[in-house]
Amino acid sequence: MAAPWFMFATGIENSYPTINNGRTRIDEMEKCGHYKHWRTDFELLQDLDIQFLRYGPPIHKTWLGPERYDWEFSDLTFGHLKQRDTVPIVDLCHFGVPDWIGDFQNPDFPELFADYARAFASRFPWVQLYTPVNEMFICATFSAYYGWWNEQLASDRAFVTALKHIVKANVLAMAAILDVRPDAIFVQSESSEYFHAEDPKAIKPAELGNARRFLSLDLNYGHPVSSGMYEYLMDNGMTREEYHFFLRHSPLRHHCIMGNDYYVTNEHRVAADGRSWAAGDVFGYDDITRQYFERYKLPVMHTETNMNEGPNGDEAVNWLWKQWANVLRVRNTGVPIVGFTWYSLTDQVDWDTALREDRGTVNPLGLYDLDRNMRAVGRVYKDLIRSWSDVLPAQSVCLNVPVVLPSETDEPFVQRRRDWMRRYHEARHQRRSGEV
Repeated sequence: MAAPWFMFATGIENSYPTINNGRTRIDEMEKCGHYKHWRTDFELLQDLDIQFLRYGPPIHKTWLGPERYDWEFSDLTFGHLKQRDTVPIVDLCHFGVPDWIGDFQNPDFPELFADYARAFASRFPWVQLYTPVNEMFICATFSAYYGWWNEQLASDRAFVTALKHIVKANVLAMAAILDVRPDAIFVQSESSEYFHAEDPKAIKPAELGNARRFLSLDLNYGHPVSSGMYEYLMDNGMTREEYHFFLRHSPLRHHCIMGNDYYVTNEHRVAADGRSWAAGDVFGYDDITRQYFERYKLPVMHTETNMNEGPNGDEAVNWLWKQWANVLRVRNTGVPIVGFTWYSLTDQVDWDTALREDRGTVNPLGLYDLDRNMRAVGRVYKDLIRSWSDVLPAQSVCLNVPVVLPSETDEPFVQRRRDWMRRYHEARHQRRSGEV
């Protein structure tokens, strides 16, 4: 039977946006040495006693064109994960697309990406957990509102265009994966934001930010947007037909875990002219996550956090303790929270400039450094997992994610569940089509 685990996780950083008008691709797997050290990286998971890994193939090296794929690296890495019985949460698109797609303004991207997702699921049918598109709101904001990545545009219309294409791609990918793996579960790793008004004159732009922060998940889950956001979407290029596409696909939300990412930069102070800057953890993960939960009523997972190790050497350790205290607070107030993630396994590179510059600056954010030596936060996370793993399942044995281990994929009980889910999807499709 599926184990009743709380999902302690980490991840392999696999961002790959383009900058310099598409001339430079920032490939974090390359910068962090994963292409060279992937076997060692997977061995580190065993040392930490971590069974869940946010991980995905490098899309720009794998997806070569329509129905053209290079699976060589994925076959090696995912084959190794399967042998180790590690459960991947597969991240198919992380802040970038292949050169031949162009960028997120391309209206063909959603349907093409769904084909890619189906092809991946067909090649690796033992994979159950997915994040089709990572941090949809951040991807659209950094690419088309701040002008930092990919299309490097900075307007409301460009933002709405990128957002509707990104979220549609996520929705179509979920549907495509369910065609292959009917019991698939989707973890929406999305940034949880809040905007604080600096003074009374800043209330309006702060309210706009606090409404806009929900747009990606509203569309993804088919949740009706506010009247102000509906006008904003319509004024900036979304059509009524496009909006109703998302409402029609709302049943997909029943396959979802709402992943909330939280960093010290996720809360913002807003000035009267709309400028914003990091406010620090004013409300914290607990308060903001409950805001998102009250809106969507879905199980929650803390899918990303980290902190620089810092000059004192204990900054990341203290941040880990604070995030874990917030996770327990969320859980103790009745929110079904099913997992926690320190992101990432190793240090990252150039995130001090949000990947806007190709400097090669190492950011000490990982459980291990880039020489694969454990950092202090890695030791504390290992101890945290050991001390809490036996306690959390006992608190909620009826509220566990029905995870199937790779080694269990062909077991009769798993096949029965997949068959039941397949019949359920077919019956629902027939009802929606008016055939029943």
